Amino acid sequence: MREFIYGRNAVYETLRARRRHVFGLEIAEGAQEKGRLQDILKMAAQRKIAVRRVPRSRLEKVNANHQGVLLEASAYPYRELTDILEVAEKRSEPLFVLLLDTLNDPQNFGSLLRTAEIVGVHGVVIPLRQTVTVTPAVVNASAGASEHLLVAQANLHQAIEELKKAGAWMVGLEGGEQATGAERVRLDGALGLVVGSEGEGMRPLVAKSCDILMKLPMRGQIESLNAAVAGSVALYMALMARQKTDSKIS
Repeated sequence: MREFIYGRNAVYETLRARRRHVFGLEIAEGAQEKGRLQDILKMAAQRKIAVRRVPRSRLEKVNANHQGVLLEASAYPYRELTDILEVAEKRSEPLFVLLLDTLNDPQNFGSLLRTAEIVGVHGVVIPLRQTVTVTPAVVNASAGASEHLLVAQANLHQAIEELKKAGAWMVGLEGGEQATGAERVRLDGALGLVVGSEGEGMRPLVAKSCDILMKLPMRGQIESLNAAVAGSVALYMALMARQKTDSKIS
């Protein structure tokens, strides 16, 4: 299966990650070949990737936000949960995994993948169905961060149980009264952070599988954050807790 990756950062990171088979690169006629586009063309030349200059209208048929570049590549290379566990082991780091329960919005998914990559998660797990997947829109929304992450598709309940066996403390992000305040939840050890869908939150079985439900502190008039913002805040809280622990050890 082939697909078109669009947007300069998304295309650049896809080429830099070298995880997909690339079939060709299309550049809009008249596009100024400088900055990120210059970097893309340099990598294409180094890898002997065919480059075609095409009318801008050709790119717009694929996506209006093309930024003058399209990359024809193979489908996203999903990995297994065991691959994620191996990464943590090879790095000699406490396990750090993000699990996303039936997200629907590509922008939210991409934003969370971007944050996850930046804070150093070992991998991301999404359900086998009823969820947004790593589409070109998600690659673009993540600014190409998806290309550097290990994303596994799995039964989320079973994945949580496997992560528990591997020593991870499973924390579900929840805003209800039954949830524990974030200031009382430890996030510095082996951790699986579960973020629910935009409208419904976590499914009951997934929430029940977590060791603890955590709510973020809120002092304003708005009742909740959206999934991408809440998940990103929680990921950074975990990163800061892990760094604090590392500094104590060193």
